Amino acid sequence: MHMLTKLRPYVHTFLKEASKMFEMYIYTMGERSYALEMAKLLDPERVYFSSRVISQADCTQRHQKGLDVVLGQESAVLILDDTESVWQKHKDNLILMERYHFFASSCRQFGFNCKSLSELKSDESEPDGALATVLKVLQRIHSMFFDPELGDDFSGRDVRQVVKRVRKEVLKGCKIVFSRVFPTRFQAENHHLWRMAEQLGATCATELDPSVTHVVSTDAGTEKSRWALQEKKFLVHPGWIEAANYFWQKQPEENFPVNQKKNQ
Repeated sequence: MHMLTKLRPYVHTFLKEASKMFEMYIYTMGERSYALEMAKLLDPERVYFSSRVISQADCTQRHQKGLDVVLGQESAVLILDDTESVWQKHKDNLILMERYHFFASSCRQFGFNCKSLSELKSDESEPDGALATVLKVLQRIHSMFFDPELGDDFSGRDVRQVVKRVRKEVLKGCKIVFSRVFPTRFQAENHHLWRMAEQLGATCATELDPSVTHVVSTDAGTEKSRWALQEKKFLVHPGWIEAANYFWQKQPEENFPVNQKKNQ
C-alpha cells in the first residue's frame, strides 16, 4: 500500500483518555488492508482496538455504515465520523467531526478552493483542536450517562438522549433570524442550518422582534442585517452555527463577520 498519512494532532492523548471510558472500534468504508494499516499506525501495540476493526467487507448495507456489526446496545454507542450521510439510521448516535485537511490533495478531493494546512505550514492546535474538543464532550456525556445519582440500573438509559441534552446547551438562549441564507421560496424550517441551530438549543424565527439575539446572513446590506446593526444585535455569517456544531460551544461572534456584497 502506497499512501502518505498524517496523524491528527492530539490523537495519541485522545486514544489513551478515550480508552478509559469506552470500548473502541475502527470503522471504515475502506478495504480491509487499509483498515489494518491504519490500526497499526494508530495502535501498534493493539492496546486500544485489539481486533475490533470493521471495514467495507463487513458492512451489511452498500455505501452505509450500521451498528449491526458492532457489539453492544445502540443505546450505549457513540460514533465519531466526519461523514453524516453514511449513518442514515444512526444519526442520533453520531458526533460529527470536522474533516482534517492537512494535504492539498485532501482539499481538492472535497472541493475546497483553499490552501491546506501543509501548504500554510501550519497544523491544528493540540490543546484546542478537534480531538481535544471532542474528548471534553465525550467525558461530559460519559459522566452524565453514568451519573451515580441515577442508581445502578443502566437498562433504561440512552446515550442518544444524553447527546441531545448536551448539544442543546450550546446555543441555549439564542434566538436566530436568517437573512439571504436560504434559496427563494425554500421552506426555512427544512434547511440544514435551521435544523442544526435548533439541535444546538437555539430558537429560530422568520420575523424580527426585540427578543432576536442573532441575525445570520451572507450579506450585511439586507434589511434584516441592517436592523441587527442598528439594534445592536449580533450579525454573523452562517459559519458561526457550523463552528458551534463542530466545537460544541458558542463561538465568538466577532470571528464570523458579514460583509456587504459588492453589487449592493
